[in-house]
Amino acid sequence: MTFRLLRAFRALFDGKPYYHRHSTQGDAVAVEFYEDLYALGMSPKLRVATDEKTKGLGPRNKTVSLKRMRRGDGTLGVLINPGKARNFPNYAIARGGIATIDVAVEVKILNKAMQKQIDRVVGDLEKQVRHWRRHNRTRNLISVAIIGVNHADYTVGYEGPNRSWKTDGRKYVHPGDEAPKVIQRIVEDIVNPEIYDEVLVLKFKARNEAPFVFEWVDDAATEAGYGAILKRVALSYETEF
Repeated sequence: MTFRLLRAFRALFDGKPYYHRHSTQGDAVAVEFYEDLYALGMSPKLRVATDEKTKGLGPRNKTVSLKRMRRGDGTLGVLINPGKARNFPNYAIARGGIATIDVAVEVKILNKAMQKQIDRVVGDLEKQVRHWRRHNRTRNLISVAIIGVNHADYTVGYEGPNRSWKTDGRKYVHPGDEAPKVIQRIVEDIVNPEIYDEVLVLKFKARNEAPFVFEWVDDAATEAGYGAILKRVALSYETEF
């Protein structure tokens, strides 16, 4: 099985510069989680619900009625108006306004200056899941955090088309030197079933300069880790909904 989420994550870096301020990048990755979950075929309930359009993805990633809910990168729930839900080419799951949140995905990508960002990232992840749970109208909620951590020996950051800077190992720490401490912080603060049901750390290497090569730290481990989470979420969905 080719995992669409891993392919979408790679596409953020592979062959082009990565701009960390583009706010829709997490959405583009998260939506593929549900397509992988559907293609896996381990939850008949999910397949029937999405085929019949009783459930689908919220395009604004929140329930329609909860106007103050924080925005997540991907949410699946009960469609308010299945007849008006939209199907996009090459996507099995329809999109429209949703009334509940059954499965929720939050994506964070740490590419450079990671230790400076980790407090904010951890805080955002914790706030997001608390808001999902506080405002969700259903008994159950499956929450997933997907966190990319760069392990490259150096990288280039872009603040726009005409401004860039490269890590130097002194003032600007190389990602590969920061990664172990960043992952340790994620494990300590986020890898906890009382916070997220599932947490996936995607370890990658991207120097973010021409020719913009991307690689996983360990291809087999990345696929195995993601595949395991998909199966656990599918089994949880089948049991809880």
